[in-house]
Amino acid sequence: MTTTACAHPNIALVKYWGKAPGPGNVPAAPSLSITLDTLVTRTSVAFAATDTFELDGHTVADSKLAACLADLRTEHDVPPLSIRSSNNFPTAAGLASSASGFAALVTAINAHCALGMDDTRRSIFARRASGSAARSIFGGFVGLAGPEWSAAPVLDAASWPLRVVVAVTAAGRKSVASSAGMRLSMASPYYPAWVSSTHDDFDTGLALVGARDFTALAELAEHSCLKMHGLMLATRPGLLYWNAATLACLHRIRELRAEGLPVFFTVDAGPQVKAVCLPEAASAVATALAELPGVIQILEAGLGEGARVEQP
Repeated sequence: MTTTACAHPNIALVKYWGKAPGPGNVPAAPSLSITLDTLVTRTSVAFAATDTFELDGHTVADSKLAACLADLRTEHDVPPLSIRSSNNFPTAAGLASSASGFAALVTAINAHCALGMDDTRRSIFARRASGSAARSIFGGFVGLAGPEWSAAPVLDAASWPLRVVVAVTAAGRKSVASSAGMRLSMASPYYPAWVSSTHDDFDTGLALVGARDFTALAELAEHSCLKMHGLMLATRPGLLYWNAATLACLHRIRELRAEGLPVFFTVDAGPQVKAVCLPEAASAVATALAELPGVIQILEAGLGEGARVEQP
């Protein structure tokens, strides 16, 4: 018997970058995100003689996945598993594939092994594997904050149906993984100010989402994004995830907004640009970004559901 779960990547509007001291992979600051719909990870699990993991059709050894299984086994009876996972979008390229991947994995194991975990416990185990994975357990607008550091819904997708246009500017794996980059950035002289300011941004972001204030949320999200990348640049050695097409997209999005289109940008640890917009602007935004040199693919998404088991 096989159990399959699916989950979607999430895009942080108020970012986190860095870990709190101590165990548990706890973020250093809260974050606010949106879960996408058309980008999806599907993960299937079945009982086996030994643990095996296949990603996008290739057998791989993954230390983070092994650690996730070990963590689950400290509290639950989880026998050896055959795990197969696939993404319909570039993996490890700055599109939050680890978030959707671990959310799908924990959800599939929970159902297959009848662990009986509720959403909160699934979110905590997903976060221990990958900080942003906690948020992909839920759909729509999602917050991740202390003291429990389990994600929680903020606003459902239907209540404010934004669209996201993703400009893919490189398909390969990024040069520095997020977890390694975060560890390096914690030594930056900018890091304490980043953590402190993110707490304020999170509180403001919650209020703006509640008020459906797109204009103010656009300013906050772009500010959070650029602050995070400023911290990355001030890391030693500097973390430069952007390429020329990334920067061209940022300038074009600001031009579109100046022309009256309701759109703003955000960029995570990678070269891909996410243009968040009101539904009526999505087509024009996609066309404008597709015309830029170096943009190799355009992906479009709305806001989607949380991680769930697929019915056979």
